[in-house]
Amino acid sequence: MEKDLTTSVYTFEDLINGNFLYVDKTEYIWQLIRPAKGMYFLSRPRRFGKSLLLSTLKAIFSGKKELFKGLAIHGKDYKWETHPVIHLDLANCDSRTPEELHAYLEHLLKASADDLGVELRETGLSVRFENLIRDAAKASDTRQVVILVDEYDKPILSNISDQTRCRTILPILKGFYSSIKKCSTSIRLAMVTGVSKFCHVSLFSELNNLTDITLDDNYASMLGFTEEEVRRYFADRIVEAAKANGVSVDELMRMLLTWYDGYRFSKADIHVCNPVSISSFFSKKYEFDNYWGTTGVTTVLFELAKTTRFDFEQALTVPISSLAFGAYEVDNIDPLGLLWQTGYLTIKEVLPGPLGSSMFRLGFPDHEVEDAFNTQLLAYYSGYKDSAMSSMVFKLTDAMRRDDLQTFMGTLESYFASIPYDIRGGDEHYYQTIFFITFLLLGSSVKTESRTNEGRIDAYIRTTKAVYIFEFKLNKSAKKAIAQIVDKHYYEKFLSCGLPIRMIGVNFNSAKGRIDGWKEMALP
Repeated sequence: MEKDLTTSVYTFEDLINGNFLYVDKTEYIWQLIRPAKGMYFLSRPRRFGKSLLLSTLKAIFSGKKELFKGLAIHGKDYKWETHPVIHLDLANCDSRTPEELHAYLEHLLKASADDLGVELRETGLSVRFENLIRDAAKASDTRQVVILVDEYDKPILSNISDQTRCRTILPILKGFYSSIKKCSTSIRLAMVTGVSKFCHVSLFSELNNLTDITLDDNYASMLGFTEEEVRRYFADRIVEAAKANGVSVDELMRMLLTWYDGYRFSKADIHVCNPVSISSFFSKKYEFDNYWGTTGVTTVLFELAKTTRFDFEQALTVPISSLAFGAYEVDNIDPLGLLWQTGYLTIKEVLPGPLGSSMFRLGFPDHEVEDAFNTQLLAYYSGYKDSAMSSMVFKLTDAMRRDDLQTFMGTLESYFASIPYDIRGGDEHYYQTIFFITFLLLGSSVKTESRTNEGRIDAYIRTTKAVYIFEFKLNKSAKKAIAQIVDKHYYEKFLSCGLPIRMIGVNFNSAKGRIDGWKEMALP
């Protein structure tokens, strides 16, 4: 009997009892729980199955072996002992003040205490949490509890745009989570999940006894679906999806992986798809669309990128060290780190670094994320609505396909002229960012800020009919832009392609906030 699909049920017991599809990840979970004790931290982007992982652990430590029949862990040499489970889910925490956060955490402790039949003792969050852990352990046959914390950083991410608010709630979280370390002798297993990792004076110094498995090769595919899992668990649906889209099974898989596959969480060359995106595709009439959706920190990311003059081109081309994957301070957030941790960027390539170290080149995981991010970013920088942005990009792409430079430049001119005065920036970096993202949205035939041995091409577009080389200037002239293309020999790398080469110089007037001239020159 074919299992039902769901993107809204995140409780393991409900999935199994409701006859929903569960992609078996219990072999990885077995590796986590096999040692006598374990305390772990795992960071993954939103909607990647963190809540389901914790729910599965809860079912295991509640001794519900019958739920795991047919799964990898069912046949393992495991005692299935029952442990008290303290499950703290902060996914819905949107507290804005210390008082609200205190009340929210107090509510979680009270709910856990009621479930375990334990009374909360003393006053103060940290003391009450410690007493809950120790009292629950003493009351059990195993004398140890299991602690599961879901989305530990949600209170921080909900307030990340307001540093003053963040600083007022951090001490509460710091003291609260310190209880896990203080009670380690009473803990059989602790698993803390989140999107980001915060360090030192902020938070993670209190949880430095957790083993961080975020970039561990052994758990690179514990969350998300591998290609092999997609082929195996969705085999019949893949055939139907291919028919619905009028393509072969192989072509359907290629399209599916282009849209939704590409997340890489370790040095190992292991890629996974976002599970919600895959399940949504198969449950919504096999339509290719953006199912990942927006994340609560998107606007914060864009604000941070704009104020710090973040270089998106460098983020997508220049290799970085492993330090970018580490913890960071709440009051000193690196846009690159936030892009990585929230799932907009992932590891695309591992390169040899100095003294045996590794360097990492980041990039968008797949078409779904790239399209969503670029569209949202451009809308933020220009004030356009997403629908208007998509329409503009379609017009630009269509003009290039038809080799219609007049329409292409006319659309660009209209686009820039319509950006509200209070949104547009007055420096070259602002306009470079808009052009960089605009050209990324045009597709794989577009390259921006492409380096040559003579300098940097601002952008080029290669179609089946021609190569267009663009140079952009601010408050200068289109003539000077053309001259730079010629002087720097930007065209030389295309001489052997057999296509006409068209050089376009563009000038922006920052006072008017628009293109006030462009000039084309064909290569003789």
